Amino acid sequence: MNNGKKILILVSLLIGASVLAQELPPIQNYSPSDYHAENQNWAISQTEDKVIYIANSKGLLEFNGARWTLFPSPNETIIRSVKVVGDKIYTGCYMEFGYWQRDDFGMLQYTSLSKKIKSDLKQDEEFWNILDMDRWIVFQSLDRIYIYDLNDNSVNVIYSDTLLPKIFNLDKSIYFQKLEKGIFKIENGKDVLVYDSEPFKKDEVINIFQHQGDLLVLTRHNGFYKIQDDSFTKWNISADTLLSDVSIYSALELTDGSFVLGTISHGLIYLDRTGSLISHMDQIKGLRNNTILSLFEDLDNNIWLGLDNGISYINLKSTFKVYHDNKGVAGSVYASVVFDNILYLGTNQGLFYKELNSDSDFMLINGTQGQVWSLNVIEQSLFCGHHTGTFIIDKNKARRIADVQGTWNINTLNDNPNLLLQGNYDGLYVLEKSENEWFIKNKIEGFNHSSRYFETLGNDIFVNHEYKGVFKIKVDSIFSKAREISIDTLIKGSNSGIVKYKDDLLYSYEKGILKYDQKNETFVKDSILSKVYSKEEYLSGKMTVDSKNDYLWIFTKSNISFISRGNLSNSPIIKSVPFTENVRSGIVGYESVTALEKEGKYLFGTSSGYVTIDIGNFHERDFAVDIGSVRKAGKNTNENEKDLLNKSFQGSFKSDENNLEMSFYSADYNKYLKPSYQFQLLGIYTNWSEWSQESSATFENLPPGDYTFNVRSKIGDRMSSNIASYSFKIARPWYISNLLLGLYLFCAILGSILIHNLYKRHYHKRQQKLIIKNKRDMELAKAQNEKEIIKIKNEQLKEEFRSKSNELAASTLSIIKKNELLSKVKEQLVSNVEDKSTVRPIINIIDKSLNQNDDWELFKEAFNNADRKFLKKLKKAHPNLSPNDIRLCAYLRLNLSSKEIAPLLNISPRSVEIKRYRLRKKMDLTHDDNLVNYILKL
Repeated sequence: MNNGKKILILVSLLIGASVLAQELPPIQNYSPSDYHAENQNWAISQTEDKVIYIANSKGLLEFNGARWTLFPSPNETIIRSVKVVGDKIYTGCYMEFGYWQRDDFGMLQYTSLSKKIKSDLKQDEEFWNILDMDRWIVFQSLDRIYIYDLNDNSVNVIYSDTLLPKIFNLDKSIYFQKLEKGIFKIENGKDVLVYDSEPFKKDEVINIFQHQGDLLVLTRHNGFYKIQDDSFTKWNISADTLLSDVSIYSALELTDGSFVLGTISHGLIYLDRTGSLISHMDQIKGLRNNTILSLFEDLDNNIWLGLDNGISYINLKSTFKVYHDNKGVAGSVYASVVFDNILYLGTNQGLFYKELNSDSDFMLINGTQGQVWSLNVIEQSLFCGHHTGTFIIDKNKARRIADVQGTWNINTLNDNPNLLLQGNYDGLYVLEKSENEWFIKNKIEGFNHSSRYFETLGNDIFVNHEYKGVFKIKVDSIFSKAREISIDTLIKGSNSGIVKYKDDLLYSYEKGILKYDQKNETFVKDSILSKVYSKEEYLSGKMTVDSKNDYLWIFTKSNISFISRGNLSNSPIIKSVPFTENVRSGIVGYESVTALEKEGKYLFGTSSGYVTIDIGNFHERDFAVDIGSVRKAGKNTNENEKDLLNKSFQGSFKSDENNLEMSFYSADYNKYLKPSYQFQLLGIYTNWSEWSQESSATFENLPPGDYTFNVRSKIGDRMSSNIASYSFKIARPWYISNLLLGLYLFCAILGSILIHNLYKRHYHKRQQKLIIKNKRDMELAKAQNEKEIIKIKNEQLKEEFRSKSNELAASTLSIIKKNELLSKVKEQLVSNVEDKSTVRPIINIIDKSLNQNDDWELFKEAFNNADRKFLKKLKKAHPNLSPNDIRLCAYLRLNLSSKEIAPLLNISPRSVEIKRYRLRKKMDLTHDDNLVNYILKL
């Protein structure tokens, strides 16, 4: 290899290295697993409503910004080319070309054009390119050109005796290259050689451009050639060295006159209209693959790349630019500043620098390895707050001025140019300038809390501690000691922040933004500023003041907001950039923003580098939302039926087709600004749903009725220019149709009459039954009552019997006692008196009393009252009994013993036994019969 070649390669490598630190436009990648097709993508086109179509090795890919859909090729071969013309999508593949057109159900249906000339197709012919030229559609294979006339549907064929790599449309004329021959033009249906210069014979022509009145011919290996007035010259540009070392496969001139070149294995080359290199993007810088098979510029000037493995698009005109630390050397950016035309990045790895607007790599400043917390330009000096202390930075040199661990931030102190206040892990320190050198003067004694956020207001220092609250510190006149410390514990929260903006002290936390009221010495909510945290938008209370443009920056989940004061009033003006938290990949609570030299351009730190935004040129363009498809869902899905429905007309569904899925989209392709959707279903859900990036909605078990589905979208705070709608009706089931409802009404009336009559008859029968039942119940009750009366009477008789028995027993006992007493008296008189004659009268009286029948008669009367039937039964059974026998039986009936009966009969117990024996004989009782038991049983 000669020295010149070596130098060229070295220059090329240096150029490649210089762009490693480039700020590149956003790149969105899609893998085959994202779009569910094959790796290779051969051509790209777009409809007027911004839907993208891609010729993929597995079929035709459709992408509407929300959903990928694959339509298999008509003969299951690789689709090599695609071109959208009006409402038709023309494609070419193996031994087939034709067009796709959407039917009433939103499905693409294929119509073959090649069948008209099927017998004329060459064996194994593939169609690699399609051109749209007024009334003709041109299909190119590697050997032939087929021209389809839209007016008469005829197909004319132009044959080539050599290989046809590509065809080109220049000023409505077809140009193509024949290797070893040159560049040809079709005139009057014939190929005519127009340029036969040596470069066009030997090197493959990738594209031909009309550029500033001339023709530019791009070759695969040797760059551009300019054709002017039938003569050609090499177009010498600064990127020639790079172009000579790559193999170009695809190329495109953009609407602004710049060029993008797709290479094999070397990514994408982006040139301006003069041929100067703007950027070189490859897999290291964000592309999915380095081999670019196809290029396409869409209606919003995004560049689509069909890759050898995947798909990418680049927001080439985006106001966002990205620096991504692919090597992981710099790390996460916590602070940044521009000073003396040098851009400094404070990261978790140290302090890095590079010359502003250069493509050089960021370099680490020695001695700053480790966590950088802040960068501040004060009094024409750059201060660096570092985990290991405080540094002053001079170009690429760092000098430690405070060897105190953990410097969060440095700030001015009461406009004194010779004093600064810095917050550290363990409190507050004062820096002093003496003889043009800064050093630590003292620590403020009495306050030892971490001071990440602090501000001064008059002679007071406010320190925010996110877990404890806001400290208010009154210090002495020389800022050496805290005289009084108070703390507001009501306002505190994770990632809260405090900052002084204009003359106001602001505190930001989850519940809003508060302003300090100096008169009442308290924080009061600012209703206008707090609007930035509406609807759970709070993410971080970190607020940053941009001294260059006097903006107050606030970071939320969906936006970055910047606030300024109005020219005619002091009311704040809130503007925002729709840059969501998950996209910007910032460090929550440590967000940073820096104004760059260009007016309106800002740098925002991320976890892997930074993003710049040109807010001066940020304009939210109009966009629309559309319904992609309406299909049956859930249990209605049937593989043998079409589930897609015609979205152009009002739908009418059966009652069992009440599960529907609506898909919708906004065909806007921006990596950092994704659409969100909101829908409602009038007829059942009148309220709008929550905003979501989900691009479909499913409704199940919808009741019969009329419905209108509405959907709208937004990007950032900008709403779509329209609301897409789809109306449909779900029929009532057959069993509640109008005819059957009328029949049901007639049957109901007839039934009610019948039921009324039946009920009336039933009621009458029931009434009769109730009357009979009541009568029977009354009779039963009467019988029961009589039974109860008899029972009561029996009870009364039993009670009376018990009473009489008690009386009889008492009477009998009384007689026995009396007779026993008289007998004892008689015995005493007889045994103790010698002169019997003196007591004879008394003895006679006693004997008379013992033999008197009055006691018997009294007993008999009582006995008859108590046991009226016994004596009758006894006389009837034994009529031969004497009165004395009956009397004995009565006493035995009372279960009296012989000893008890003796006094009653005025005889001895022995005599009673003899009487009992004689009584047994009269009653004819056997020896085994018990006399008393027999009498008791009568």
